[in-house]
Amino acid sequence: MAGPTLRTLARQLGLSRTTISEALGGSPRVKAETAAKVKAAAEAAGYVRNPLTGAVMSQLRRSRSQQFRGVLAALEIVDEAHTALARRYSRALMSGISSRAEEMGFTVERFTLGPQGIRPNRLDTILYTRGIQGLILLPASGSPDLSALSWDRYTAVYTDYFIEAPPLHCVCCDHYRSMVTLMGELRARGYQRPGLFMDNALSERLQFRWEGAFLAVQDHSPPPRPIPVLRSRALGAEEFTAWFRQHRLDVVIGHFPEAVRWMEAAGAALPETHGFVCLNVLRTNHDCTSLDLQPAEIGARATELVVGQLLHHEMGVPARPSLTTLPARLIEGPTLRPRPKEAAAGSPWIGHTAAAAPPAAPRP
Repeated sequence: MAGPTLRTLARQLGLSRTTISEALGGSPRVKAETAAKVKAAAEAAGYVRNPLTGAVMSQLRRSRSQQFRGVLAALEIVDEAHTALARRYSRALMSGISSRAEEMGFTVERFTLGPQGIRPNRLDTILYTRGIQGLILLPASGSPDLSALSWDRYTAVYTDYFIEAPPLHCVCCDHYRSMVTLMGELRARGYQRPGLFMDNALSERLQFRWEGAFLAVQDHSPPPRPIPVLRSRALGAEEFTAWFRQHRLDVVIGHFPEAVRWMEAAGAALPETHGFVCLNVLRTNHDCTSLDLQPAEIGARATELVVGQLLHHEMGVPARPSLTTLPARLIEGPTLRPRPKEAAAGSPWIGHTAAAAPPAAPRP
C-alpha cells in the first residue's frame, strides 16, 4: 500500500496541497489551529515530509527551464582574529564546496557573521525565506557560538575541530595520522634526528594532535633518545637556533618557513645536509617542502555530508556528532632530499618524488 502523500492529506482534511505543504513547513501564512490540525493528521498517518520538497517546488516555480538547483549556505564568522591565512584557507574550502555542490545539483550562498556581518536572528529569517536548510560552517577563531539559530530547521557540518555551541558533525584534516606518515617518510629518506617546533596557540587549537603524534612515533622508534618539542608563543631566531644546535637536528618540522633562514644561518645547507617541512602549504610560496591539508577536499566532503543529511531528513542538532578526517598530502619542494629509488614505490604520499638520496652530511 502506498504511503500517505500531500494529496491524500489534502483530500482527508479538505484543504489544498499548498496549505498542507506550508503548514508542515511552518509557514506563518497558515493559521496556528490549521497547522496543528495538519501536523496531527500527518503524524497519525505516518507521513514524513521531505525537507527538500518546499525548496524544489519554490525553485521550479521560479525557473523557466524547470531545472531544480538546491541551495546550500556557507557560513563564515569574521572577527578581529580572522587572519589573512584564515581567509586563504576559507577560499580553498569554498572552492571545494562550490565545485562539489554544483556536481550534486546545488548552488552555494555565502553569508558572513560577526561584528561587521549578519546577526543570527537576521540570518534565520533569510535562510527561512529562501528555503535554505543545509549549512556548511567555515572555521572560526576560538569557539564559535551559533546556538541562537533555529536548529530544528537546519542540518549542518563544521569544517574544523570541534564545535560545541551547538555540537555538530565535523570534517577536517587528520593531523595525527598525517604526522605519523610524515615521520615514516622522513626516516625512509634517511633522516635520523627530526625536530618539531610548535606555536602554543596553534597546538592548543588542534588539541595537540601534531605534537602528540610526533612524540608517540619517537617513543616507539629506535634510538637516539627522543628530541623535545620546541614550544613557544613568539618563536624567534635565537631560541630556535639554540634548540636546533643543542639537539643536532638533521630535519625540522614546523609551521613557519622562516625557520629555513635560521637553519641556514646556523650552517645548514638544504637539502644537502638538512631538511625542512612546513606543516601548511598555504603558509609558503611553494619554496619549501610542505603538507597540503587539502581544504578543497575537506569542503567537498562536508558538502557531500550535508546533502546526504538533507536527503535523509536528518534535521537539527545531531544526537551523536561525528568527526570525519582526511589525511594531508606531501608537496615536494627544495628543502627535503628525495626518497631513495628502492623505497619510492612504497611511499604512502600522493605525488612523492622518487630520487636517489645523497649521503648523510655533517651537522652544524
